Amino acid sequence: MTLIKSISGIRGTIGGRVDESLTPIDVVKFTAAFGTWIVETTGIAKVVIGRDARPSGGMINQLVAATLQGLGIEVIDLGLSTTPTVEMAVPNEKAGGGIILTASHNPVQWNALKLLNQKGEFISGENGKAVLDIAERDDYTFAEVNNLGDYRTDDTYIDWHIQQILDLPLVDVEAIRAANFSVVVDAVNSSGGIAVPQLLKSLGVNTIQPLYCEPTGQFPHNPEPLPENITHICSELEKGSYDLGIIVDPDVDRLALVCEDGTPFGEEYTLVAVSDYVLQNTPGSTVSNLSSTRALRVITEKHGGTYTASAVGEVNVVTQMKAVNAVIGGEGNGGIIYPELHYGRDALVGIALFLSHLAKSGMSVSRLRASYPNYHISKNKIELTPQLDVDAVLKSIEEKYSHEQINTIDGVKIDFANEWVHLRKSNTEPIIRIYSESETQSTAEHLAQKLMQDIKEIMAENV
Repeated sequence: MTLIKSISGIRGTIGGRVDESLTPIDVVKFTAAFGTWIVETTGIAKVVIGRDARPSGGMINQLVAATLQGLGIEVIDLGLSTTPTVEMAVPNEKAGGGIILTASHNPVQWNALKLLNQKGEFISGENGKAVLDIAERDDYTFAEVNNLGDYRTDDTYIDWHIQQILDLPLVDVEAIRAANFSVVVDAVNSSGGIAVPQLLKSLGVNTIQPLYCEPTGQFPHNPEPLPENITHICSELEKGSYDLGIIVDPDVDRLALVCEDGTPFGEEYTLVAVSDYVLQNTPGSTVSNLSSTRALRVITEKHGGTYTASAVGEVNVVTQMKAVNAVIGGEGNGGIIYPELHYGRDALVGIALFLSHLAKSGMSVSRLRASYPNYHISKNKIELTPQLDVDAVLKSIEEKYSHEQINTIDGVKIDFANEWVHLRKSNTEPIIRIYSESETQSTAEHLAQKLMQDIKEIMAENV
């Protein structure tokens, strides 16, 4: 059993003992802390909640709603929804914050409370620490009987979210309808099975083949949309009857695509393709995190824009996007952040922008993918002894490669002429994650192995 309390929320496996897994007691405690913080900092006793379809969602939803009501907070429950939908609903409802009940790409035994501020964005590290402190001290007071919070449901927000997307100037419904696309959708039996087909129909896509679009919460495969987990939809595309495959994770904030020939488009390239389209029409800057593909920088500079990198984590990407007034940004895991709509990863707006781009390009999906710089990423990790000073190891790597371009805002990233490697320590275990990218998979892996050997040599010197 696992329970992880972090500055961005609380997540864990269902069942087990209090403070060792995500039990009802832990859900109530953390919800009470967050609700207390919302009212203290905003003065607004209103919170929006929504959930993905995993089987524990109904139970967690009732606990969260009742706890907030017990604090005297009004609850607007969107029910089965998506992370970006809840994010957009918070400011629209003029609420003090939001809670999304989802463990994102984690397996079915997991669930989590993701916490949103008054803007519908993930709370900052500083705010997260304040919430953790309230929970640790049990510093909350529940309302008396005549001051309990109201509760109402609202199942219209996915419709509203889709309409906001359709109203975007860069979403070309007529071009999409004229292209007469045929699309396969894998929504891992979660809330994307409701939202994605509905969006596609609104965009004028008439041929939709649903795979795993019943929101039962019983994931048919590992829900993280990586190539090794999407073989079924790839096989469906190989038959040659469709133009595009679309895969979303359980809470619909990550988007992966499959070409018409059954080959994965590549999660890293979702953001690249959408950014290419946005930059063609809206010149400006872009942002992704340090572990995302260099192809975004190449495309941005091709359009005369400026690319900057942020530390890993959506809240860090959003902060940097605001700092440079980026027109598009996100993460290499298929997370599209389009500020024209809202500052949050949103697979639905990603789909609409990608289909607009595809329709106007006149290309097949595979030809569009081939038009971008081709990079390959290798992801590795190296385990350390618990007593080893990880920061000192990273500092030694920084010094060893000081003649190269170095970025230290999140671990150490070394930019070489045609490739890069990013080393960052885990916050929960004694390991260093090593991401590397090059023009071939073999050279990316070779670069990772070289840095792993450097680390082992540094470790040996410190024994």
